[in-house]
Amino acid sequence: MSILKPSGKKALLIDGKAASVDVLERVAQEVAASGIKPGLAVVLVGSDPASQVYVKAKGKAAHSCGFHSVQIDLPATTSEAELIGMVRMLNADPVIHGILVQLPLPSGIDSAKVLQTVAPEKDVDGFHPVNVGLLATGAIDRALVPCTPAGAMLLIEAAAKFLQRDLAGAEAVIVGRSNIVGKPMAQLLLAKNATVTIAHSRTRDLPAVARRADILVAAVGRPEMIKGDWIKPDALVIDVGINRVPGGGLTASGQPKTRLVGDVALNEALDVAAAITPVPGGVGPMTIAMLMANTLRAAKLSRA
Repeated sequence: MSILKPSGKKALLIDGKAASVDVLERVAQEVAASGIKPGLAVVLVGSDPASQVYVKAKGKAAHSCGFHSVQIDLPATTSEAELIGMVRMLNADPVIHGILVQLPLPSGIDSAKVLQTVAPEKDVDGFHPVNVGLLATGAIDRALVPCTPAGAMLLIEAAAKFLQRDLAGAEAVIVGRSNIVGKPMAQLLLAKNATVTIAHSRTRDLPAVARRADILVAAVGRPEMIKGDWIKPDALVIDVGINRVPGGGLTASGQPKTRLVGDVALNEALDVAAAITPVPGGVGPMTIAMLMANTLRAAKLSRA
C-alpha cells in the first residue's frame, strides 16, 4: 500500500497516519511472534491537559502493540529530587525497557537534568547525550533516535522510493536547528549520503537556501513561514511544524475557533512540490508509532 495520495493539485500528499498504522502493526506482529514483552513507563508530572492527551495516546498505542505499559502520575508539587528518584527506580526495573518523562515539566524542575538521569538504553525519546553522541558519530545501529525525526526519515524514504529518487547526493535543507528535530534530522540524512544544510531564522537569504533543496524539512515553529516560492519545483517537502492559529468564528461554547497549520504554506506548496506531508496527518502521527518501535528496539537490545 502506498502512503502517497493525490491532493487534487500537483503534489502528492504523504499520509503519515497510514504510515503510522503500518509501523504499529509491524511492531505488534514482531512482539507476538518473538515472545518479547517490551515494557514502557510514561511519567506525567502535573495535570497539563495537552500532556494528558499525549500520555493517554501513548498508553493506548502501547497496549495495542502488546506491551507492558505503565503510567505514573505525579502531582505538580513533585520535587526535582523526587522525580529523579522515580526515574532511578524505573532504571533498575528489569521489566521496563523504555522510560519517557512527559514534557513540559513544572517550573522549578530542570528538564535536562531529569532526562539525563534516564538510563541511555531505556531513553526511548532519544534525548540522552549518549544517544545523541551515537547518532552524531554515525553509530545509528546502537542509538535510540528521537521519534519525530525518525518518523520523518521513514516518510522521506518511502516517498523517495515511490518517486524513484536516490537520497545519496540529494541536497537536503533543514529549516530549524533544534536538538529534538533539526540536528538529529541532519544526522539521519547524512547517514543516507545526502548533502545537508541546516538553516534557521538567522540564515541570510533563507528563501534562496530553501530553494536549493531536493528535500526540504521545515521544523522552525512558525506558522506557514515557508512559502510556495521558497520551494524548488518537484522537491520533497517534510513539514514538521504544528502551529495552532485562529480558525475564524466561534465554537458552540463561544470560544474562538482554531486550526492546525504547519511551517509550510500548504496550498502554495501543493502547486510546486512533488510530495509533501500535510498538517495535521503528516509527521505528527509518526511520533507515537516510532516511540513504540524504539521501545521494542530497546527491549531487543537488552537481550543482546
